[in-house]
Amino acid sequence: MLRHLPRRRRPPDQRGDVPGWVLVTLMTVSIGVALWGIAEPRLVGLLESALDAVK
Repeated sequence: MLRHLPRRRRPPDQRGDVPGWVLVTLMTVSIGVALWGIAEPRLVGLLESALDAVK
């Protein structure tokens, strides 16, 4: 059944933008780590407060 579906073909000169997606991934991870470093004390305090309220 899958044989009847049209296949997408890329031109032979278009292999994808590997350095681009690697750069985007590294930048996303860097932003996440930076935000976590800034927000961690507040998030821990918020979690402890919520858990204390449940007790």
